[in-house]
Amino acid sequence: MLKVLYERHSQGHRTMAWPDGDPPKLPDRYRGLPVIDASKCPEGCRECAEACPTDAITVNGSMKLDLGRCLFCTDCIDACPEEAIEYTQDFRQAVRTREDLVLDGEALRLADSLDEKSRKLFGHSLQLRQVSAGGCNACEADINVLGTIVFDLGRFGIHLVASPRHADGLIITGPVTDNMKLALKKTYNAIPAPKIVIAVGACAISGGPFVDNPVQNNGVDGVVPVDLYIPGCPPHPMTILDGLLRLLGRIEDGSQPLAGK
Repeated sequence: MLKVLYERHSQGHRTMAWPDGDPPKLPDRYRGLPVIDASKCPEGCRECAEACPTDAITVNGSMKLDLGRCLFCTDCIDACPEEAIEYTQDFRQAVRTREDLVLDGEALRLADSLDEKSRKLFGHSLQLRQVSAGGCNACEADINVLGTIVFDLGRFGIHLVASPRHADGLIITGPVTDNMKLALKKTYNAIPAPKIVIAVGACAISGGPFVDNPVQNNGVDGVVPVDLYIPGCPPHPMTILDGLLRLLGRIEDGSQPLAGK
């Protein structure tokens, strides 16, 4: 027992200070918010758009990147002869509307908080039922990581619960396969109003790599209404946590870049 206590003491405090302190330093290989510089694009060049596996990039007069379709692969970067696209280390990517996920060179409009009445209801105690609607378990795993000592989701009053009857909302992953569509609707209907819905990952937002496949529904918002979109394939746990805290009004820093990013 003394060895256990000594080891625990030597480990120190493992829960990160953020959002009160600086965010943790992410590894150099991390692919965060992509940025585009359309001024570098030669007229008529479509190499990045043609390389994208999910048609996330459009070039019709001006280049746009749909963050909701982006798989955060490097195909577009590898194809672009002018290096007009690059990844930053900015993990902040959650938004409130689907349209806000379309990047055109302007700053991403980060998620606004819920209205005052909803913040009073959910701000200190938010219970979420997680539904994997055909996901590959990558987004699901990063949601589960939030329960570890490093992130400690419970310190914000946010918990994952086993029953929709005990939930304030849904956190959904996967493209919503036909086999999960009815189950998702029933789960949504089982949650008492008012309720919120959070779509996590490219699959839940747009169908991801399965977009337009006939046995899935291209994401959540064609089945149930969505209040928060968290892009990524999968999104980093910091991206998910940042989105949840913005929704609850715990973070309000606009769309300014992170210090040093």
